[in-house]
Amino acid sequence: MNEIGIIQKGASEAVKSISEGEITSEEFVSACLEQIDANEERIGAWTHLNREYALIQAREADLARGEGKNLGPLHGVPVGIKDIIDTADMPTEDGTPLHAGRQPAADASVVQLLREAGAIFIGKTVTTEMACYAPGKTANPHDTARTPGGSSSGSAAAVASYMVPLAVGTQTNGSVIRPASYCGVHGFKPSHGFVSRHGLLSLSRFLDQVGMFARSVEDLALIGDVLMGYDDLDPDMRVRSRSNLVETAMTEPPVSPRLGFIRTPVWDQADDDIKGGFEELVEHLGEDAEEIALPGNFDSVVDLHQTVMEADIARNFHDDYERGKEKISPVLREMIERGQKVLAVDYTRAIDQRLYLNGLLGQIFDVFDAIITPAATGEAPIGLESTGSPIFCTIWTFCGVPAVTIPLLEGSNGLPIGVQLIGPKGDDARLLRTARWLEGAVSE
Repeated sequence: MNEIGIIQKGASEAVKSISEGEITSEEFVSACLEQIDANEERIGAWTHLNREYALIQAREADLARGEGKNLGPLHGVPVGIKDIIDTADMPTEDGTPLHAGRQPAADASVVQLLREAGAIFIGKTVTTEMACYAPGKTANPHDTARTPGGSSSGSAAAVASYMVPLAVGTQTNGSVIRPASYCGVHGFKPSHGFVSRHGLLSLSRFLDQVGMFARSVEDLALIGDVLMGYDDLDPDMRVRSRSNLVETAMTEPPVSPRLGFIRTPVWDQADDDIKGGFEELVEHLGEDAEEIALPGNFDSVVDLHQTVMEADIARNFHDDYERGKEKISPVLREMIERGQKVLAVDYTRAIDQRLYLNGLLGQIFDVFDAIITPAATGEAPIGLESTGSPIFCTIWTFCGVPAVTIPLLEGSNGLPIGVQLIGPKGDDARLLRTARWLEGAVSE
């Protein structure tokens, strides 16, 4: 098999090929490294690479298979790790000169889970500055004059350009779903509290969520099953039975799901590609989709989200601001300074709204299996000075519900556009099943 064929394997297929001896982990990792060498200068997805270490891990994985040892669900497959997630064997610099050379003493909980699953670590993917708005060096693989989105820029671009089949990112507003849409890959943000954030740069306890990138729903489920385990080091996690995402996602729904198309209160920010694309999508789905409206209570969510995010950033980034605000970008500095002025009563009221809004969403999910809505305002914008607008992700991140985006649409410039699906909080497995069903329904 040639190396183009190897790197085009998704994670599930690669795990199967490695476990059955069709290919070795070393061959797969070597092919990924060659793809990085051929494209990294153009795309800039990585902030730290360790080729030798990656190959050592791959050889150890092949040795373990040869010795008949138990193999994990990601055995021998490389995974990209966003550079705000602590790794004991690689730097974690958070996209800021204030943390240059920072070497954590221990892995983040999600990194530990990936190691246990047999994943291979090639390096750390580029993040925007402290996972906020100031861009890193990454360009969009489909058109390097355009943004890949942010803040999980490098993770999305690395998967889209076949450098790795899987990558981990984070989302505090739209930092997984938006770059997945811009880069034409699948992105998944599980329910808030389902994946540990211990060992990650903290922006907002109430908004931060770990997410993942892949090139299929099955692969999202595969890595989701690995990462969605209880960790008492994250204060928002609760003990619960683990979902079998792969098993559920790969089954057919007993009946066709009912989808509610929601424009959201920010529909005026959608471009013509989005408006036309969703009109065609809803028409194609026929009786399986119905346009519905969010209650007016959601009109203020963007402001509520800003209140919480900026107040929390001001608190969590206080020390960095005090010791080096001249090294912080103007956009982040302004966010911190606005956050410093948020009143406690306004912050508390904003937090209190989440439970009420989720109750309203629950009424929608009593009727519909999932909501469909844009993942972004359109194709990836031209220019690398910003990462585009996260506005179509804000409501769902604020409410902490699961979201997945799949690359179903194409813009007027031939670039990918994602369709975002939203499910009830805690029902992540069924949401992935619905997303896979939707892919099939659109391809008919």
